[in-house]
Amino acid sequence: MNRIAFLGPHGTFTEEAVWAFGLDDAELIPADSPSAALRMVRAGEADRAVVAIENSVDGAVTSTADALIEDHGVQIYGETELEISFSIMTRPGERLEDSETFATHPVGYQQVKNWVAAHAPRAEFRAASSNAAAAEMVARGQADAAAAPARAAELYGLTVHARGVADRQAARTRFVLVGPRGVPTARTGTDRTFVAFQLPNEPGTLVGALQEFAYRGVDLSRIESRPTGQAHSTYNFFVELVGHIEDTPVAEALRSLYLRASEITYLGSWPRVDEPGGKPMIDAARLGAAQDWVQRAREGK
Repeated sequence: MNRIAFLGPHGTFTEEAVWAFGLDDAELIPADSPSAALRMVRAGEADRAVVAIENSVDGAVTSTADALIEDHGVQIYGETELEISFSIMTRPGERLEDSETFATHPVGYQQVKNWVAAHAPRAEFRAASSNAAAAEMVARGQADAAAAPARAAELYGLTVHARGVADRQAARTRFVLVGPRGVPTARTGTDRTFVAFQLPNEPGTLVGALQEFAYRGVDLSRIESRPTGQAHSTYNFFVELVGHIEDTPVAEALRSLYLRASEITYLGSWPRVDEPGGKPMIDAARLGAAQDWVQRAREGK
């Protein structure tokens, strides 16, 4: 893993996540979106990509979910979490309260907008492709102030007016390590599995699909839907499961989901960074006994 694509430019929280994965010696390749970072992996221009997938304040990072199934061919191998707070910066010599434009990533803005309203009340929000890109916009005179990691102020020669800014303390963002499709990360017993699927547009299909997990005691840690961008009223459903594809209940649920889905994409199994919650899965030995019982019935025993 010598080449790592990440949401750039340098100075983003995503770059910090690369270091959190222990990839300090890698060649870092900035990308202007999660989709662009994953395209580099698909094209062989990067060995892995690090992208944000979920924020504790604003929820799922939908651009990453869409990018993961854009052309298939990639999957997730690991995750890390960062506690997110921002530094507020301007060009040297300027007063924050005089700012008329304020830039940051839209997800980041949800974490600081109340603070900004109180301290830069005249500032109009301008969306940036990343938090570090917002700092770059300030340096170029395209915005008056920005919320970004403190390192971005150093990189772009800006003055920091406040540090540790967050409307909600202890906000966290989860990042994933994505690579070409291959053998999943080994099972640890504290794992997460991610799949995306489409269903026939018929009554009860989603309920039936989700029951496959409930029947087997597989906990869902997250579910969301996104328009496919193809036929009207068609959706991709993204589901995160507690467990690994090597866990018998998860494997059985996915096998049954495959039979129900019109399209399904496996997006990886990997170790969780937090403690799993929810109901424990049905014991694998009990599932094995059930399978043996069915087999004996088939054989007339």
